[in-house]
Amino acid sequence: MQLTDNTIFITGSTSGIGRALAEAFHAKGNQVIVAGRRQALIDEVTAANPGMAGIRLDITDPASIDAVAAELIAKFPKLNVLVNNAGIMPFDDASLAIEDAVSQQILTTNLLGPIRMTSALIEHLKAQPRSVIINNTSVLAYVPLAGNAVYSASKAALHSFTMSQRFMLRNSSVRVQEIAPPWVDTDLVGKSGDPRAMPLDAFIAETIEKLATDDEEIVVDAIKAFRDNPGANEHAVFNGFNSAMIENPIPVPAAA
Repeated sequence: MQLTDNTIFITGSTSGIGRALAEAFHAKGNQVIVAGRRQALIDEVTAANPGMAGIRLDITDPASIDAVAAELIAKFPKLNVLVNNAGIMPFDDASLAIEDAVSQQILTTNLLGPIRMTSALIEHLKAQPRSVIINNTSVLAYVPLAGNAVYSASKAALHSFTMSQRFMLRNSSVRVQEIAPPWVDTDLVGKSGDPRAMPLDAFIAETIEKLATDDEEIVVDAIKAFRDNPGANEHAVFNGFNSAMIENPIPVPAAA
């Protein structure tokens, strides 16, 4: 994608990867609009980045999505980049009963959210001379983390949807790129400084560099082997990865 002269809307951008992407794009002179559920966090991000705009969005609510899309088109008619970043990552155990409400929340946020947000803006994006949809999936779309079974499945589904979306838009002005992050040290599951997690600044720097290319998938070098793993013999890597995570699990923050 072209990294300058854009109007960029990023969902789930008041913290973590979303905020860091927003600030990286803002630093390059783009008009950036951040979004999240909590107005206080939106105000914090925009105050720290003069010129950045913000809008409150509940990505799980179709009415909120439609209202935000209408406001964006009215206030930012040059909007040409949508980054579907909002996501949640509760832990689960597929060997036990999984609470249905939690599964629905994950799928509504991580899969239906991007589908609905894109649907609300797609005709506007197709009318732009050049535009980009960026879907944020995960390396777990390719090698699931068994302790986050529903989350991993939601990201695999979004990867599949992204491939179909890209193909169907192939003759339009809209490019579709996918960012598949590794474990990045953010608050998604509790920032811990774990050495296995990629530092956020390093992840953003490499991701922005790769976004500037025509690559359809943005995968940092450290996880290319995981991206290339799916296939007839994928189970060995999957089993080894998950066995290692059981022996040394992701630190989970204590409940408040």
